[in-house]
Order: sequence, then C-alpha cells, then structure tokens
Amino acid sequence: GKPKNWQGGAGPGMKLGRVVLGLLLLAPLAVQAVEPIALGLALAGVLTSYISYPRLYCLFAECCGQKRSLSREALQKDLDNKLFGQHLAKKVILNAVFGFLNNPKPKKPLTLSLHGWTGTGKNFVSKIIAENIYEGGLNSDYVHLFVATLHFPHASNITLYKDQLQLWIRGNVSACARSIFIFDEMDKMHAGLIDAIKPFLDYYDLVDGVSYQKAIFIFLSNAGAERITDVALDFWRNGKQREEIKLKDMEHALSVSVFNNKNSGFWHSSLIDRNLIDYFVPFLPLEYKHLKMCIRVEMQSRGYEIDEDIVTRVAEEMTFFPKEERVFSDKGCKTVFTKLDYYYDD
Repeated sequence: GKPKNWQGGAGPGMKLGRVVLGLLLLAPLAVQAVEPIALGLALAGVLTSYISYPRLYCLFAECCGQKRSLSREALQKDLDNKLFGQHLAKKVILNAVFGFLNNPKPKKPLTLSLHGWTGTGKNFVSKIIAENIYEGGLNSDYVHLFVATLHFPHASNITLYKDQLQLWIRGNVSACARSIFIFDEMDKMHAGLIDAIKPFLDYYDLVDGVSYQKAIFIFLSNAGAERITDVALDFWRNGKQREEIKLKDMEHALSVSVFNNKNSGFWHSSLIDRNLIDYFVPFLPLEYKHLKMCIRVEMQSRGYEIDEDIVTRVAEEMTFFPKEERVFSDKGCKTVFTKLDYYYDD
C-alpha cells in the first residue's frame, strides 16, 4: 500500500531492464545473430548508451526532463468540462499552476491546500493537474499520492513516519525536481506529521544539497468545510449568486479555521504559521444543478446517450442540507456514479 518505492529513493533507474529490452527489440535479427560473448558486449554497450544518451532511454520510459509543456488552454478546458460549481477553485488552480510552471526560477515549491466536503472535486482537481503535467497522470513515476489512513495509520509510529517521509521526498526530488506530492485526508493525519516536510516548502535555495523549488505539493482536506458552507449559505439566503463569492470572502477565515482545527493535520502547523501554503483553495458545496452536470458527464464517459429523465431521477435520489432548505448535496457528486448503475443494470 505504500507509494511507489516507498522505502527507497526514486526509481527511474529501476526501469533499465525495460530500456535494454526495448533497445534489443529494435534489432531482433541482429540480436539473434550474435554469439553469447558478443551479446554480453552488446548489452554493455546498451548500458553505456543509457548513461551517455539519456534521450535514448526516454524513448522507452517516462523521463522527468521529457515532461509535456503545460498548455493553459488545455488545463482550462479540462477544468471547465470536468469540474462543476467551483468557480473559485478553477481560477486559482489555473493561474497558480500555469504561473508556477512558467516561472524558470521559483523561490519555493508550489503548495496548494484544497478544502471542502467530500465529493466536491478536490481529488478530481489533483488528477487534472497531474494529467496536464505528466502523460501518466497519477500513475506517473513523478507523481506521489499519500493517503493519511493508509500510509500513516498509527500515532505511535509518527517518528518513523517523519523519517520515512523526509527520505522519500528527498529521494524523489533528487531524481526529478518537478515531482508532485499529493497528501489526501489531511484532516485524518496526525498533528505535527506534516511539519516534517516544512524545510522542503520554505524559501531555501538548497536543503542538504537538494533544491525543492520546482516541486508541487497538494494537500486535500475536509477541514474548513463548515466555514466554506457558511459563506455559501449566507450568499444563497441573501439572494446572491454563488459566482459572486470571492476568494477574499473566505481565504483568511479558512486558514484560521484549519489552523485551529484539532482534527486537521494542519493543527497549529508551522506551514500555516510561516505562510508556506501559497493558496487555500475552497471547494463550495454542490447544488442540485451541479449533480445533474456530473451525471451527464458520467453518461457520456460510458458511451450512453444523455437521458434527461434518468438524470433527473438520479439527482432527486440524493440527499441535501440544511434539512429545511435542502440547498446543497451532502455527498457532492461522489455517489451519483454508483446510483447511475441501477438504471443501466444489464
């Protein structure tokens, strides 16, 4: 259950076997013709080529230096087509990620903290960011996902976790400066653990000879969701459109709320105290119309024609809050996909 190569450093070199195989497959007839000793010399030559000509290696395996250049238009399109009801998150993510990747000399890693109820799109945004930077997306060797309850389950092991986490990040950034680290369920992470990576997020040129300034850290958390909901509900009760909500309406209050939340991995964290988080990104609770959008996209992804009758029936099966006004979905879009299965049960 650990991230890729959890106990060791990063592992692009571990793919060397695939490189050798790929190179040999380019000339099968030549390989068949050589004697064992000659084959050994040929393999030695391949290894030398791998070391001397990294571009040759990158023909057969993902390379950090081969990352795709980020297209602002492509990222904008993905956010518009796949993320609903999150005008604040869209704007912040687009400007923050694009600006950071186009800065040749950033002073610190990009650090985003995404907050909101489950099903509002936090994990989805992480996936979109990863896919727009690396072709393999979340499966890339340079994208690393940590889930608090899976990777850091026992409070008694927090010292060990801190040491492992620091070694893991150092090893992967040494292998690829543009590494992406995603921490899910921050609200379930043991208080103080996240401070272990504070030196990597600060304004240092080097930490033990390694620069972390081009890395990206993304934290996902339910902490602060109540504050976000309060603001959204106030706008709704006052007859204002949710699109009128500005980042300034909640960003400061959100950071204070997260800092003082004892159930958050950020509880009294020096990351907040030292202003090392670049953006606190609020994800608003979703309304009925947003659920319909999610259902339509899921239908299209399964190759179905959009049936508005089914869209309405699935959306109406969801539960909403507050109890009297029934404005927001209490699970966001998280369960609409499984509910859709009922209507297409073969």
